[in-house]
Amino acid sequence: MFDNSFTLFLLLVGLNGWEVYARLMRGATLQAKESGYVTAVRALGASPARIYLRHVLPNILNVALVQFTVNLPLTVLLETALSFLGLGVQPPLTSLGQIMSEGRDRLMTAWWLTLLPGAIIFCLALSVSMIGDWLRDRLDPTLRSER
Repeated sequence: MFDNSFTLFLLLVGLNGWEVYARLMRGATLQAKESGYVTAVRALGASPARIYLRHVLPNILNVALVQFTVNLPLTVLLETALSFLGLGVQPPLTSLGQIMSEGRDRLMTAWWLTLLPGAIIFCLALSVSMIGDWLRDRLDPTLRSER
C-alpha cells in the first residue's frame, strides 16, 4: 500500500511499543509529582515549568533510560527478523537479517555467512541487556544498599 520505503520502515519499527514508554513515564511523573520534595518546592512558589524541568524530569529519566535498554534488543531482533524474511531493509542497503537470509542457502559450504551475523546480533542483544540491568541497579533508589 505504501510501497517499500525505508523511512516508513524506520518509522514503524521506531513507533513499535511507544505505549509502554507513555504509560511508564506517566506513572513515574505522577509518582514524582506527589513526593515530598515537589510539594516543598511548590510551597516555596516555584512555577510548574520549573518544578517539572528541575525536579520531576531528572527523577524520571532513569525509568525511560532503563526501558530503552530493555526495548533496544527487541527492536533490533524485530528489524533483523523482518529483514531475514525480506520485509525489512531492501538492497542496496544491508542488514544483519538480510545477510543471514542470503547465507541460509550456503550453510553447508559457507556456514560463517550465517553464523557471524547471528553471533553479532546475539552479542549486541546480550550486551545491551546487561547494560540495562546494570543501569537499573545503579539508578533505582529502592535497590541501593545501605552503606
